[in-house]
Amino acid sequence: MKVAIIGTGYVGLSTGVCLAEIGHHVTCIDINEQKIDKLKKGISPIYEPGLEKLLMKNSSDGRLQFTTSHQEGLKDVEIIIIAVGTPQGEDGRADLTYLEQAAYDISTHLSSDTIIVIKSTVPVGTNEYIKKTIENLNVNGVPFEIVSNPEFLRQGSAILDTMKPDRIIIGSENKTAAKKVRDMYIPLKVSIVLTSIRSAEMIKYASNAFLANKISFINEIANICEAVGADVEDVAKGMGKDKRIGEAFLRPGIGYGGSCFPKDVKALLHTAKLHGKKFKLLNETIAINDIQQELLVKKAIKRFGKLKGKKIAMLGLAFKPETDDMREAPSIKIANLLTKLGVKVVAYDPVAKENAQIILGNTIQFVDSVYEAITDVDAIFIVTEWEEFKQIDLEKILQKMKHPIIFDGRNCIEEEKIWQCKAVEYYPVGRPEIVIKGVK
Repeated sequence: MKVAIIGTGYVGLSTGVCLAEIGHHVTCIDINEQKIDKLKKGISPIYEPGLEKLLMKNSSDGRLQFTTSHQEGLKDVEIIIIAVGTPQGEDGRADLTYLEQAAYDISTHLSSDTIIVIKSTVPVGTNEYIKKTIENLNVNGVPFEIVSNPEFLRQGSAILDTMKPDRIIIGSENKTAAKKVRDMYIPLKVSIVLTSIRSAEMIKYASNAFLANKISFINEIANICEAVGADVEDVAKGMGKDKRIGEAFLRPGIGYGGSCFPKDVKALLHTAKLHGKKFKLLNETIAINDIQQELLVKKAIKRFGKLKGKKIAMLGLAFKPETDDMREAPSIKIANLLTKLGVKVVAYDPVAKENAQIILGNTIQFVDSVYEAITDVDAIFIVTEWEEFKQIDLEKILQKMKHPIIFDGRNCIEEEKIWQCKAVEYYPVGRPEIVIKGVK
């Protein structure tokens, strides 16, 4: 099929390269000339494992193209996929500005019978609104259909999630259009669920809200485990073996962040309020997450008393490993809290340094290695569970610190490694602390 994709962010670009990989001819459209120039040279503007390799392969094979021209990119296509951002507005609702612009661009250049697929995360009723918008702007009366096809990609594993998804949701009121979109995905050989448009829109929000709630739940359990002397890792393992519960998203830590969970939870809450419904569970999910992001700072205050004048290393800045995305990352709140308390913060992240500098500016010091970050510090905060930190030479690290004290916000260091240390204070989340030879 001949497919056009509007937007080259995580969703648009991942979708584009993967559709090309399974044999479709794809043109990705973006108004950002600098981004398109990079993509034409085979350079990905975002960090995503495996993405650049597929980008170069399919560009070389002639199945993947990039342009800033809607006239060029939308010419004679069978399917147009909209994958633009829908950021959170000040009142919690989704900002549809980019989506509305995409609708205008499509209506201006629509020349033949086309299926328009909205992959962007949107509130219930948005697909119908965009359809009416295009109809009003489509002065030539070119026929088209709207299909809702929400994405379920995880940053850091977007290629895997596109090529081997748990399911594909296709929402449409037109069976022919739904079948056409289904056929586009047939080579993936995965479960495809056909629904109404409004159901498809709700599935996306309901899924992310449930997962966010699951994270907040296990974090509350972790806090109780600390109070009663239980080990949340054992608790989560025992819970996860129940097939009704499942093991996924039962990893305790310092809360969720990223481009999806925070805004999608708030957008669903806003939708509920608009329709006179109270979603108390979501309010608690948000409140718990906000508090959880402060956990390491509270643990440090409990340990040291006053933090003013202390030097603390933050290992990890991105909201999760295998991405450079800083949107709603817990590291932002942690860094700001520490600096307000008079702490000198030295931070290291394998890939997110540039994006973090844009957000945090000169409030903290950025370095290029773990060893630069931890030298002569009073404590370490592990904020993102990068594999590099899991495999760290712990004894070597501890010797370079002023005080061998670690606050592990992701429980990513194995206990066995801790017990092998000569002297350490180790403070995890939801697990008993480990103190060896009473560090002063």
